[in-house]
Amino acid sequence: MKQIFIGQIVHSKSLDELVVLEDGFVAVNDGEIEAIGDRSQMDSFPREHYTPVQLSPSQFLLPGFIDCHIHAPQVPNIGLGLDKPLLEWLDSYTFPLESNYRDADFAARVYKYVVNTTIAHGTTTACYFASIFTETNKILVDEMVRQGQRGFVGKVSSNRMCPDFYIECNTESSIKDNVEFIRYVMELKSELVRPIVTPRFAITCDDELLRELAKLAKKHNLNVQTHVSENLGEIATVKEQFPSAPHYVGVYDEVGLLTNRTVLAHGVHLEDAELEMLSARETSIAHCPSSNTNLGSGFCDVRRLLKARVKVGLGTDVSGGSEISILAAMRAALGVSQHLNFMKTHDVKGTGRVEGGENAEKYIPLTYKQALFLATLGGAQALALDKQVGNFEKGKQFDALVIDTEHQPIGGYNLPESVMEGKTKNQQLLELIQKFVYVGDDRNIAQVYVAGKQVKL
Repeated sequence: MKQIFIGQIVHSKSLDELVVLEDGFVAVNDGEIEAIGDRSQMDSFPREHYTPVQLSPSQFLLPGFIDCHIHAPQVPNIGLGLDKPLLEWLDSYTFPLESNYRDADFAARVYKYVVNTTIAHGTTTACYFASIFTETNKILVDEMVRQGQRGFVGKVSSNRMCPDFYIECNTESSIKDNVEFIRYVMELKSELVRPIVTPRFAITCDDELLRELAKLAKKHNLNVQTHVSENLGEIATVKEQFPSAPHYVGVYDEVGLLTNRTVLAHGVHLEDAELEMLSARETSIAHCPSSNTNLGSGFCDVRRLLKARVKVGLGTDVSGGSEISILAAMRAALGVSQHLNFMKTHDVKGTGRVEGGENAEKYIPLTYKQALFLATLGGAQALALDKQVGNFEKGKQFDALVIDTEHQPIGGYNLPESVMEGKTKNQQLLELIQKFVYVGDDRNIAQVYVAGKQVKL
């Protein structure tokens, strides 16, 4: 199918470059972007067999959102246990819930809801942690394929430091289940869904299991996902369990899990040496600001990560995170960045001095444009998918959202024409984008496309 989308087009080229076309077009052929540009350039593009899709003045086109870290089995727990620190929260709420995924009927009901709801909130690509149960993990994969969502599903691996009712027997059985799950997903030959190697985190996997999982990832050329430096108590436990490792990141590096296709969730308390290693390995961080706040883990300084040349995407981290929406993650990231700005550049405990001294570099919080980058192209880079998706470059897959500000006015009302007088179309569109980032919601997402196909909402 050939379509040409005409109207307001918005996408990121880099962290600091947001492309805004007030009157542009994107030509899509069989799910792939063939051309993008200003409407004035359309005359030089052969359009005979293309179906035009004209966006209204209240609509604009965005790349699909990318959730780099979400726990699909935890969705029923959204909003529960957020008064507890990480490790206590896992024992009290998370492990008991995830143990229920032995039940295929329960898993089917939850996973149908999870995929449908994330798509409705604009998530065209999701990187899912599933559970330790191979058979019901297949249900999540099938649901993604059926509904048309792009992404990864990981069979969680954990053979220690978990309750008896939710733990793998040993390394051998864990790897056997992983091989079965990987084979199942690969044999589907889906262009959208891939398996991802998923040690829960270093605490719950012994050295042997971590090394065997790294071998699996290398053998099958797979992405890897896990957690790192989320909570101070967790970090202390890792140091006890791996005393010879230089630091938390070094644990994963020594066993072979740190690659250019690895995404580590959180990274709140990373040391400088860890940042250097992440940059050298081209390993990414999934910034999960909502759960970091909810569970009292701390503030992740995204500016610091980016300055160290570490790739960063966004994660909802449900159910540590309290919303399934990447829009909410964007707003939480902006909030955390402002809090860091206050802490770093304002008066310290009434002393009249600024943290870091007079020569400290001024801290600049993230902007809404940069939050959009993290939610789209930044996420694609973090998942090593940036040659396929993330923005509207020629040759990439057309994963896109049609944002509509008319039927559900952003901010609860439409601005009168008198307020918009004297503003250029570019200014008006930028204000619509800003309002969408700060106060929009899923009701403003009118259409969702994955690989050129419109997904039913």
